[in-house]
Amino acid sequence: MTYRRAAIPALVGGLLITMLLWWAGASAQALQLRGATSVFDAQSVSELRRWLAPWSYDPPAGALADAPAGAGTGGESALSGGTQYAGLYSTAMQIRFVAVFVFYLAGALFLIRRIPPTQGRTPATVLALWAWGPVAGTLAVTVSAPWLIASGGHGSYRVLPQLAFVIASSGPIVVLAALLTALLTVLVARVTAKGEDPLPRQSVSPRAARLAASAGTAVIALSLVILSYESVAAWIQTAFGGGGLLSEPGDLLREWLLLGGWSGPAGTPLGDWLLYRAVDVVMLVAVWWALRLLPGLLTRTTVPAMAVGAVCATVGGLLVSQVLYTAVSSDVAVWGPVHLFSRLGEGIPAALTFGSVAGTAALATLRLTGGREPGELPQ
Repeated sequence: MTYRRAAIPALVGGLLITMLLWWAGASAQALQLRGATSVFDAQSVSELRRWLAPWSYDPPAGALADAPAGAGTGGESALSGGTQYAGLYSTAMQIRFVAVFVFYLAGALFLIRRIPPTQGRTPATVLALWAWGPVAGTLAVTVSAPWLIASGGHGSYRVLPQLAFVIASSGPIVVLAALLTALLTVLVARVTAKGEDPLPRQSVSPRAARLAASAGTAVIALSLVILSYESVAAWIQTAFGGGGLLSEPGDLLREWLLLGGWSGPAGTPLGDWLLYRAVDVVMLVAVWWALRLLPGLLTRTTVPAMAVGAVCATVGGLLVSQVLYTAVSSDVAVWGPVHLFSRLGEGIPAALTFGSVAGTAALATLRLTGGREPGELPQ
């Protein structure tokens, strides 16, 4: 698909996800109305506020209360200082919404060109665009984080832990908005693709595709199985030091390196422990399957295409595992139904890190094993 044809659905998708997130953030005020708890229980209302808070232009209650008032004294200087910090918060949100539009637009444009919704690729395009939505949201909150941290008035205190908290805050609402956005984006893409000669799917050796998928999945397993083990994760949390603004990097490293978290069965019923480990296995199987199909879905098997595709595959595997965790969880009776979906969107920074490496490893394996069939045309 040409850039001109792909730009239209990508632009529609970028505008739609931005509008959905803006609307969700604007709806946060409705949860503070007196009648909100008559529709949802108190725990669900609290959880929904947490979901919507990262996209609300109104700062959370008390977020700016401790901001320094400024050099002067008296009510006027206090008002001036509060206004300045409120302005920083508003700037952070403006940057966040512009960034989510730009990141989604760029990713959607790339994915629609490399996995156009033609020749049996439509389901893969929908899933890839859905997975890209949380990635765009995570990148947007990361870019806007310095302004958001500064708006609290404590920008020089424990910067890296604050940054990790902000990065992890994009929330399940992005996953839900991304699903609707992906469906509409692909619908528009199919309309704009009419009249264009469809590119044939690449012919990839099944053995090479399996080996490439195994290499990429091994990279994902490094994070999910080894680095996410309790004792290893604790070492990552505490082993790296620093001073000044770079002190306490443990929380930030965990965000970008750990796809999950698990420990031995001690203190947990063995059946429950095996069930949760089976969910992790399902995630790896989902990633392996997506990576095996990826080279044949792409119109060009390049390093950027495999890296972005593997990131989407990893995010997709995460979403599968998080939905399964929801299905086997027994917390609904305690925390309410909304809490069951609170895990959606976790682990996206680590999916970016290891998905990119997994895609590169898969491509290297594909090329070393001679992945293209003899009759395939060069790109």
